[in-house]
Amino acid sequence: MAFLWVPITLVAAAAQTARNATQRSLTQAIGTMGATQVRFLYGFPFALLFLSVLCIIKGVVPPALTPGVLGYTFLAAMAQIVATALMLKAMQTASFAVTTAYIKTEPVLTALAGMLILSDVPGPLQMLGIGIAVAGVLLLSVGKGTVRAMLSEAKPAMLGLAAGGLFGLSAVMFRGAILGLPEGDFILRATTILALGLVIQAGVLLLYLLLTDRSALMGSLGVWRSSLAAGFLGALASQFWFLGFALTSAANVRTLALVEVLFAQIVSFRMFREKVSSRELVGMIVLLAGVILLLLGASR
Repeated sequence: MAFLWVPITLVAAAAQTARNATQRSLTQAIGTMGATQVRFLYGFPFALLFLSVLCIIKGVVPPALTPGVLGYTFLAAMAQIVATALMLKAMQTASFAVTTAYIKTEPVLTALAGMLILSDVPGPLQMLGIGIAVAGVLLLSVGKGTVRAMLSEAKPAMLGLAAGGLFGLSAVMFRGAILGLPEGDFILRATTILALGLVIQAGVLLLYLLLTDRSALMGSLGVWRSSLAAGFLGALASQFWFLGFALTSAANVRTLALVEVLFAQIVSFRMFREKVSSRELVGMIVLLAGVILLLLGASR
């Protein structure tokens, strides 16, 4: 049980890579907001199904929701929506693998936020990790020596970094919501928060699109097969992320989740026929090394 979170996280990373690839394809057909809402609108029926089946099998009802749990879940849900939109926008201007690497600066951005907001100054090993990770980001974002190339890659870098920071914030708050439930085993608590989060996200996005962008909503209905696949993969990935958050810290889960960069590299080449340059490959390796050093320092 102590290491159960390891295979759970690997399944989550694989499912999320597949979902991101499906969403990216949808972006070309129905736009960024249309593809963003697919993850949630088509995902919440699966989350409710997961919860219903679990409750029937166990013969229980979902745990009671406290104001604190509702608050954590709502804020986490909103952060995840914005992060998803930024991620898909970044994927329109950079390769699938490189965008995923930007997002995986998430642990570094979380550490920097803790230093600025909570005066939680990192130790020497953590500072070294931050410096190395920043060097990796520079290798990914700086072009082949020309000003034009640098400017062209600055936008996806900023979008990806912002998405990574919001995904990290979302993970911490979702874990807070799971731990805040007063009863139930880790599977029931994780599945309850998953269902609650997706219901909130689907409702907010449905209202937003009805008021501002009905064409994106109707577009997702027109490609319902692909949208349904993205929704299922999103719900499946989230189910396993939340199970991981229920078993160990979000930092542990997100550290192992860095294998998603390798999964994304495979998808980028196999599905999108995108080649990653040697500079970008070195940048990914340096970035991952920095993140790992940061988290090793945090564990001491």
